[in-house]
Amino acid sequence: MNAVEAVEKLINHYDRSCALATQCCESGNFDNWKDITYPKLMVRVLRWHPIDRTEPFGYVDEAGVYSAVISRPRLLRSYLIAQLERLTSNYPCELQVGDSEIAIAPEYLPDFNAEVFLQTERPAGVPRPSLDMVDDAIVDGEWEVFHRSEKPLFHFSPQRFDMACARIEHYTGIGVQSVQKYLLFTNYGMHMSEFLRFALFELHRPGSRYHELVTASGAVLHSTTAEYPSEEIFEQALRSLHQMPRLDLVAADNSGVTMVNIGVGPSNAKTITDCLAVLRPEAWIMIGHCAGLDGRMRIGDLILGNAYQRSDNLLNGHIPLDLPIPAIPEVQRALEASVKEIYGEDLSLMRTGTVISTDDRNWEWHTPRALWEWLRGSTAAACDMESATLAANGYRYRVPYGTLLSVSDLPLNAVPKLPAGAQAFYSSSKEAHVMCAVRAVEKLAAQPEKLHTRKLRRTVAELPLR
Repeated sequence: MNAVEAVEKLINHYDRSCALATQCCESGNFDNWKDITYPKLMVRVLRWHPIDRTEPFGYVDEAGVYSAVISRPRLLRSYLIAQLERLTSNYPCELQVGDSEIAIAPEYLPDFNAEVFLQTERPAGVPRPSLDMVDDAIVDGEWEVFHRSEKPLFHFSPQRFDMACARIEHYTGIGVQSVQKYLLFTNYGMHMSEFLRFALFELHRPGSRYHELVTASGAVLHSTTAEYPSEEIFEQALRSLHQMPRLDLVAADNSGVTMVNIGVGPSNAKTITDCLAVLRPEAWIMIGHCAGLDGRMRIGDLILGNAYQRSDNLLNGHIPLDLPIPAIPEVQRALEASVKEIYGEDLSLMRTGTVISTDDRNWEWHTPRALWEWLRGSTAAACDMESATLAANGYRYRVPYGTLLSVSDLPLNAVPKLPAGAQAFYSSSKEAHVMCAVRAVEKLAAQPEKLHTRKLRRTVAELPLR
């Protein structure tokens, strides 16, 4: 079978499992739950040979069998087809789709009311949502995973995929179907407001590539029916009771832009990217504020991160500190071009530099000597709490990443962040800052093939798919 046929077979198998689950619950007969399984995809690479050295993915180091057990394949349809077509065009391959024999826990089925299993004793043969298979052994390149008779094809186990989807909905309040391939992260509600204004303008602009907006409240606005909302409706669109409000500006094949207010701190940054990575986004970019560490800087200057000093203490067990986190040139160029577009050719207000990310919000309260020792030898131009985490997790999950920060204070030069000055700065900078990031991802979306980079491929323990 070809790539399209294989993916359709994956979808049919999974949909059949979902239908059987509904039938079991409606009838009260769970004897057939053993047949409610995830589908398995196998690619047999018949012969290895050298391929185009510029290929960023779709290659293997040797012939053999590569396999993946896939959950919710409809969400990954276009991604899987593109990846398999690339792989099978590079090598002679045989594709096979079958039963994985891994039963699906009811809590992991989409649009399935699992509450019934919380109210009564679980029927025999119906699996619980065990976390035993929810790990990142594949992504992190564990020896045992890559030295079996079948090598891994995809980055995640099906249970890991399902748990990530559940947590995206839990934290953002919106289902995963409308998550777009280009992601913007912020920790400010004002950035969400500016993005919403842009999204509403685009919905009403003739010729816009965007056709739908999923608001933080869960409401869906369509380009054909939406009227520009009143201030009350505007506020409702941003209203969310969830921890990480999200806006999805939807384009064809989910090639639009999603913005998430991830809150403050590296733990939040890791949490949301751990989950969103399963959807294989094309890129994610952090737009936030930072402390400037150079006395020549001014409030409102922009920092385009081109290196990351990791003092967040979160991913050291996954990515050793001695492994460099490279800047992604394609993202860097798009951000720089957007800053020129928004601010003009004079880029004196922007500089590239190292961003240091810390897990201590009050890092500047340490003694001058302690700060001296911490920063001695560092080339950091800016300090924040999320950028290095987002970059490191992008590196880890093979998702291109970038950072565009705005200097909000200069604590080493007696200009700390205080309420009055901060609010004035926020008011004057928020629109331009957001639009720099939006224009950058639009440039990337216009030529997505140029975004695929070999910088995120490993020496060992690499996967055939992006």
